[in-house]
Amino acid sequence: MNMDKDAPEHVSNGEHSSVAIGRRQALTTAAKLGLGSAAMIAALKAGHPEEALAAGRNQDLPKKGFHFVFVNHVTTNAFFTPTQTGAADACKLLGCSYSWTGSENSIVAEMTKAMQGAIAGRADGIAVAIIDKHAFDAPTNQAFAAGIPVVSYNADGSPTNKRLAYIGQDLYQSGFGMGQRIVSLVGSGNVALFIATLGTLNIQPRIDGAQAAIKASGKPITPSVVVTGALEAAERRVVESYYLGHNSLKGMFAVDQGSTTGAILTSRKYGLAGKGVKIGGYDLTPEIVKGVSDGVANFTIDQQPYLQGFYPILQLYLYKLSGGLVGAESMNTGIKFVTKETVAPYLKPNVYQGSSSSVYQL
Repeated sequence: MNMDKDAPEHVSNGEHSSVAIGRRQALTTAAKLGLGSAAMIAALKAGHPEEALAAGRNQDLPKKGFHFVFVNHVTTNAFFTPTQTGAADACKLLGCSYSWTGSENSIVAEMTKAMQGAIAGRADGIAVAIIDKHAFDAPTNQAFAAGIPVVSYNADGSPTNKRLAYIGQDLYQSGFGMGQRIVSLVGSGNVALFIATLGTLNIQPRIDGAQAAIKASGKPITPSVVVTGALEAAERRVVESYYLGHNSLKGMFAVDQGSTTGAILTSRKYGLAGKGVKIGGYDLTPEIVKGVSDGVANFTIDQQPYLQGFYPILQLYLYKLSGGLVGAESMNTGIKFVTKETVAPYLKPNVYQGSSSSVYQL
């Protein structure tokens, strides 16, 4: 994955427990850039990020009314609820607006069509999840030719795309970290690695990283990659069916939210924790978080989806406002392993993981 000037974040075994850091970090960045009002800065110093957001923008900022477009690969997936909240919060802060479009089922042609629609509609900036090596290059070039800046978020799969910056997790490194965790949990035997859509570059690098870490360990662990599909309900059925046909598995691990949920529901239904089957995956829906808390799953991975919405708006706004003088920079939103020992903050309803639409303060 191309992170431009950013060195890949190498995964450590450290656990992190603060969910609220995402919003505080985002608003603090805005304050440092002079984008927030005096009241916002005061609220931040007092430790009240929701009051800081309400206090809003620096009145010296010109009210341009910029409109930005997010092009997504699974527009209805619950993972991106906090991403949309982050984008909305940044827009409230900066006095702009955004729209959410793309494909429900990772269909690249639908996504590139959405980009072309944004270009035709004279959007002020585009944030796109680049899930294909080449398909987004041409519309990105068309956008720049029309004076529309482009950044990528969540996925950055093209080595030749001329987007300004990538905001998201280092996908290969996060997969490698998951693979290391699998090795520590499963000493030997067969494990399943579930993936929604094989080859899609928002999740394929994770599978690649996990397999590389397992191979590098030298442990007698045999991973099998299982494709579950992009629709969440179908993913859950595939995971359960696979377990029933391979009930000697030592572990089931997933690189996307739907497959992770399927592994947790299967573990809960068949009492797999009591049978020593290890479970892990990605993201922070209530079902996943509860599974970790209950000991049904061993871990999930937080990739800060809120920041993947907030920072694209912030960077596009500054780039557009300054006429390109303030350049966009790639940002690694990181990898945080959430375990039974660190899950407590995630159990509280909050906007950062999409379990609430109104609870900010934890």
